Amino acid sequence: MKTLTTIALLCFAWGSAQHTLQLKRDTQSPQATIEEVAWLAGHWRGYALGGVAEEMWSPPAKGSMMFAFRMLHKGEVSFYELGHIKEVDSTLQLQLKHFDGALKGWESQEETVDFKLVQIAPNAIYFEGLTMVKIAKDQLRCYVLVEEQGTTQELVFDFSAVLQ
Repeated sequence: MKTLTTIALLCFAWGSAQHTLQLKRDTQSPQATIEEVAWLAGHWRGYALGGVAEEMWSPPAKGSMMFAFRMLHKGEVSFYELGHIKEVDSTLQLQLKHFDGALKGWESQEETVDFKLVQIAPNAIYFEGLTMVKIAKDQLRCYVLVEEQGTTQELVFDFSAVLQ
């Protein structure tokens, strides 16, 4: 439940159409390569919940793309996420771990939060409960399905490219 609450902190509610997907029962993730999501690479920033969210994605290398995320409130780090999308068994998987502002891990040392690939399209990647869409050259939108206290809600977060 802590992970779902964390995901909610990353996003703010937007729209009513559902954009996240789930794998159908007894269905495996489709084949995909990391090069198909190279468009994620870059430095992204957005404003939400009274704070600043920042995410940086590396270019693809050796079957993976790493990312770092931080959430700032009133100039202080609320939490971090570190993770990657990696090629596993001819498909993609997103894995992440959370840390508080002092880098104390939320998950156990062996535990990760994992998202299986559901579908991939040009400029869009759909993991179970998490969708990322590049809606313009300099805009990224993330949708996250959150279930908390018996209620399921899709949240959305908009990022803009940080130009350097």
